[in-house]
Amino acid sequence: MSTELDYWHYFATGYVAARERFREAASRAEAEQTTHAHPTARGPGGEVLSIDVARIGAASAPRQLLAISGTHGLEGAAGSAVQVAWLATAARQLPAGVAVTLIHGLNPYGFAHATRTTENNVDLNRNFVDHDAPYPGNADYAELHERLIPGQWDRDALADAVLATEAFRDRHGADALFNVLASGQYTHPEGLVYGGSGREWSNRVLQQIVDAQLAQAERVGFIDWHTGIGDYAEPFFLCFNEEGSALQREAARWWGGDRILRQRPHGLARPNYQGLVFNGVERFLGGRPMVGAVVEFGTRGPNTSLSTRLDQWLRFKAPLAPDAQRDALLRDDLRDAFVPYSAVWRRSVVRHGLQITAQALDGLAGWQ
Repeated sequence: MSTELDYWHYFATGYVAARERFREAASRAEAEQTTHAHPTARGPGGEVLSIDVARIGAASAPRQLLAISGTHGLEGAAGSAVQVAWLATAARQLPAGVAVTLIHGLNPYGFAHATRTTENNVDLNRNFVDHDAPYPGNADYAELHERLIPGQWDRDALADAVLATEAFRDRHGADALFNVLASGQYTHPEGLVYGGSGREWSNRVLQQIVDAQLAQAERVGFIDWHTGIGDYAEPFFLCFNEEGSALQREAARWWGGDRILRQRPHGLARPNYQGLVFNGVERFLGGRPMVGAVVEFGTRGPNTSLSTRLDQWLRFKAPLAPDAQRDALLRDDLRDAFVPYSAVWRRSVVRHGLQITAQALDGLAGWQ
């Protein structure tokens, strides 16, 4: 019989409660903790927002796992639950020579305000580009922007968006449409997957954490917990180690080739993602080898795209003509789209999350 507690011991009702659970679990596990408070942004009730860090194991450990929750704000509830569950059930069972650094709430503004983006509406997972160089292009995004985030969130406007995206798909193909909507864009600050015009606060703090916590690591494992892509309640891996490389093969050894190789999110070609946290951490490590993946927990499949648009509409369009009941119901729908309330989904996240973390630790320990 499992000794794990049920999911409600790990999931929380919001950012403040999730942060408290994480810090309490880290204290019980005797982790070394540090906090990076946001200098300006606050939560919806005026509360302090922070990125919290817990390290288990020696800073001098040659092999270290870095696991992040909350890159996409409101998705952080799932990653936070996995982190709390791991601290509560497995933190005292580390392999020799391995340490773990957990980063909780990398985008605390989005976590607290139930939006995927930062205080500047930046998709943090598109922000790790070279901001001194020309930004990656996504010229076709402009064609769709006004249809994707219309003035009204009603049947007519949503039907018009369907017509626009279907017409684009018919001309260019489903893979091209997915790439436009997901790869990142740097021209529409109120739009989808906006990568920003400079390094976000969370970007800079992540580098500080990597510099401080992983300074002595010789080999690094990496997990960035997300939700949305994949079959309902099942994990879906996006490994960004170079195709065909020894590091990709190592990831396949940890988690299985069926999860790592030839993955097609929503059955489509993987977009040409720009500015990923994965790429940022690789740079911060200065050439030291890193094996890892973005791990998604599936929710609504391809329909999740509609919810990313709803997120932007609630942020920029709803305040222009507020309707308290409508907006509250839509916000509930948005939360459920990325962190379903279902006990089936939440139990699966905890179970798979603990297994995936254990596989990473075993993989690190056996990495030749």
